[in-house]
Amino acid sequence: PKEGHLHLVTQAINEIAKTFEQIGFVRVRYPEVEWDWFAFESLNMPKDHPARDEWETFFVDAPSHPKYGQIVLTPHTSSGQVREMYRVKTPPIRMINIAKCYRRQLDASHVPMFHQFEGLVIDKDISIVHLKGTLDYFARNFFGKERKTRLRPFHFQFTEPSFETDVSCGVCKGTGKLSGGIKCKLCKEGWLELGGAGMVHPNVLKACGI
Repeated sequence: PKEGHLHLVTQAINEIAKTFEQIGFVRVRYPEVEWDWFAFESLNMPKDHPARDEWETFFVDAPSHPKYGQIVLTPHTSSGQVREMYRVKTPPIRMINIAKCYRRQLDASHVPMFHQFEGLVIDKDISIVHLKGTLDYFARNFFGKERKTRLRPFHFQFTEPSFETDVSCGVCKGTGKLSGGIKCKLCKEGWLELGGAGMVHPNVLKACGI
């Protein structure tokens, strides 16, 4: 009989992990069911912060923890940053976290369960230059040698400064137009959004004892 193959998501996870391991990142894994404190408060989002409404979090019907609060289905991989800082305690830290995340969102481009990945580097003399170089390295290795990234100023509660990260479109080669001058239907203007990025906020470092 013909042999099958690994699921496409599994293939992508393996490829992403291998790409980052080649530059010294260690893959870690943390719970899909998380305490509120790790998912929000330690990431500089107090109980009344509007970002907590935007995530539309799944709360688990279970007893609360006296220190860490309610149990939630983890809405993002960023709680893994906090757990890694708690685990390692003393930098340097260079980790990659790939995991399932859950949000109460369902439309043409969103589902309640999806995969995220993110890296964390904490060390002396680390700057945005290292961040941009790492993103370019990932884009070239994962999407293709001709691909580039760009950073756009943004706001995230747990990074400062914060950026949205884009990668050049592979269909129109970053031009925004196809042959005959037709606008690219995938990207519209030459770039596709990858996700958020930034330098870890000092409040997050303090919450994790660094």
